[in-house]
Amino acid sequence: MKLLLFTTALSLSLGFGSVVLAQSKTPGSTSIISEITSAFQREEDARVPSIQVPTVVEIPFSETFLNRFDFAVLDMKAGEFQPYFFTEHFRTARTPVTVSIEGVGLNASSMIDGDTRTFAEFVLPESEQGQTRLILKSPQAMTLRGITLFLDQYVALPTSIEIRARITGSEKIVLARSKMQGSTIVFPKTSAKEWIASLSYGQPLRITEIVLDEEGAGITSSRTLRFLAQPQHDYRIYFDADRSVSLRVGESANLALDTDILRLAPVAAQANPGYTPADSDLDGVPDTRDNCVSISNADQTDVNANGRGDACDDFDKDGVMNSLDNCVNEPNRNQTDTDGDKIGDVCDHEESRITEKYAWLPWAGMGFAGLVLIVLFAITARSMIKKD
Repeated sequence: MKLLLFTTALSLSLGFGSVVLAQSKTPGSTSIISEITSAFQREEDARVPSIQVPTVVEIPFSETFLNRFDFAVLDMKAGEFQPYFFTEHFRTARTPVTVSIEGVGLNASSMIDGDTRTFAEFVLPESEQGQTRLILKSPQAMTLRGITLFLDQYVALPTSIEIRARITGSEKIVLARSKMQGSTIVFPKTSAKEWIASLSYGQPLRITEIVLDEEGAGITSSRTLRFLAQPQHDYRIYFDADRSVSLRVGESANLALDTDILRLAPVAAQANPGYTPADSDLDGVPDTRDNCVSISNADQTDVNANGRGDACDDFDKDGVMNSLDNCVNEPNRNQTDTDGDKIGDVCDHEESRITEKYAWLPWAGMGFAGLVLIVLFAITARSMIKKD
């Protein structure tokens, strides 16, 4: 195995990973704070001892698994978010890996570059589920126990996955095709130089990172978060967000300096009770399990079982989604609706305009108008005769 050493530094005041406006702070309203913190799955309270002056404190995160390096440091007394500085020194004996996409000239290195801001995007076919095979190769055998797929925000999980290992020239099924219930898939420990992950997906798919659970690899030597603490203030750290979060903080102190640092003992993290899974279309179904991520469809109806909800499917292939199509089953790109009844002319077999629904009505109207004119003429003529 090859020994690798990584060092990363992340400061919120520099804007990496989160949007930062250093000139203005996030208003301290409870509703805004709750909306921001609801994106984070975990939290922990910073146990700052009694201090007399503002002090930079450092909290270790070495034993904590982090999906994203996005944090929110909340000053509980002031009701404001604080700038922070995150550093990581990472030593690993992880086996070098290359990844490719079978039959596609798509750049796949973005899925193993350690940066969740880059991704590989997979095209979704018009009328069926997407299918792809990811090929992972290493110069020597890797012993794997699982695999984690990190997705871009507002992206649904693949509908199913199958894991194979190529051993002595033939493919061995390690995990039979299964429905994906989460981003991490575990399977019996197996050693191989080449691995194949077959994915099916019914929504546009973007994978930011592939992380392999390799036996004997991954040793984190140091991972810390710093912020400036004020006397008599309590702080809560939110982390492990499932989507991007926009924070506004005040001007940051120089948190990278290694002098006068108060290092705190590690604190056990807990689930954030205010966490709400990302649901971009507000239909009550989390994005990762939604068969129409951007179109509200609480019933998740999928008549043709292609993994794409009927609301965002296009049955008649006219380029207009069902939820917007005024003729779902008959092609009509121009969406012409002469009578304005929200049913396209192509499939509108009953006219809503009364004059077209009852063709005789205009003639009856004209006949009635003529009769009225005759009566009026007769009355006028009779009046003139009496005067004479």
